Amino acid sequence: MPRAGQLKPESDRRLSDLVSVGVLMRAFPPDAVDRVILEAGAKEQRHRALPAWVMAYYSMGMALYADGSYVDVLALLTDGLSWTSGWEDAWKLPTKSAISQARQRLGSAPVEQLFRQVTGPLATVDTPGSFLAGRRLVAIDGTTFDLDDSPANDGFFGRPGVNKGERSAFPQARVVAVAECGTHAMFDAEIGVYSAGERELAGPLIDRLAPDMMLLADRGFYSAALWQQAASTGADLLWRVSKSIKPRPVEELCDGSWVVEIRPPKTPGISRGKAFRVRLIDYTVDNHTGQEPSEIRLFTTVMDPGDIGAQELAVAYTQRWEIETAFDELKTHQRGARVVLRSRSPDMVHQEIWGHLCCHYAIRTLMCEAAHHAGRDPDRVSFVAAINIARATIAQPGDFPPSAH
Repeated sequence: MPRAGQLKPESDRRLSDLVSVGVLMRAFPPDAVDRVILEAGAKEQRHRALPAWVMAYYSMGMALYADGSYVDVLALLTDGLSWTSGWEDAWKLPTKSAISQARQRLGSAPVEQLFRQVTGPLATVDTPGSFLAGRRLVAIDGTTFDLDDSPANDGFFGRPGVNKGERSAFPQARVVAVAECGTHAMFDAEIGVYSAGERELAGPLIDRLAPDMMLLADRGFYSAALWQQAASTGADLLWRVSKSIKPRPVEELCDGSWVVEIRPPKTPGISRGKAFRVRLIDYTVDNHTGQEPSEIRLFTTVMDPGDIGAQELAVAYTQRWEIETAFDELKTHQRGARVVLRSRSPDMVHQEIWGHLCCHYAIRTLMCEAAHHAGRDPDRVSFVAAINIARATIAQPGDFPPSAH
């Protein structure tokens, strides 16, 4: 049966038979793509050569082949058959302009919703490094993406300043994400302009935490207000904080940690918030570089040392670096080092970034399945090997057209 709203081809082949998206379709199945397109109101009212559901996969294909032209990426998503011009067998690639128009018709909302509705934690109870005393370890952090230097991107996203009042070469978008530490799967994210702080973008992410999680965060995320917001979700917290924070000691615990009281700072025009208690853990880390050891201060909501000891929490905090590794996978190996995103308008930038996040999640899904099948730690599976496999599932011999940039 042909898809609703599409013309039946003269042959018995369907468009879904012509698109070879391999691992992307495994992680983001066609029924999920159809659902979000319908919910977003992006479903076509007439037959088009490049339907919305194909462009949803195309947004992920752009991420998988970040250095390919628009036309080359589309060729890699098909098996060399044409759905243009009455479904003829003769292959005629749509032009770059046609692909750009199809991307704009789709917009960013369906790709964002696809990410939000499909992604989630991947680890099972047997996945190494994924749980601590029954809590799922997740980490929050932020990064930036260099954007095409178009007037629209510059006006919307802005760019960082550099020395002597000059500005950087490219506008930048800021992304804050939550990743599962044991699998590197980024399952929630927010995209903002460069001037938006990481704490600002973290607010909606924190509201979506689950009570069975333990959120790890670096010291840049701490504020009394954000801490209380996160604690109210029922999730446990393990955050590094600045040594300049001087809480009031209440009680020393048996493992050397302390129960301390925090009084939120007074804000002009707003009454001071109520004091609250946290557990404080201070320790030092020898960097083995001849430099002074690093002093680290952690706050946690786990108040009972009999539940989780201070040393266990200090070791668990090292898992926060897994989200740094996840960003490196996406930006260095998937997107390509120092590659500038190609989209020239804010909505297409959002679509491209959501496509990158979907693509990374799809690859991480493949890696988790492979690790589980082999009884291995997902950290021991090569991301570079996995992305090469993902690309191989899309590319079909003989499908490369002449390059058309």
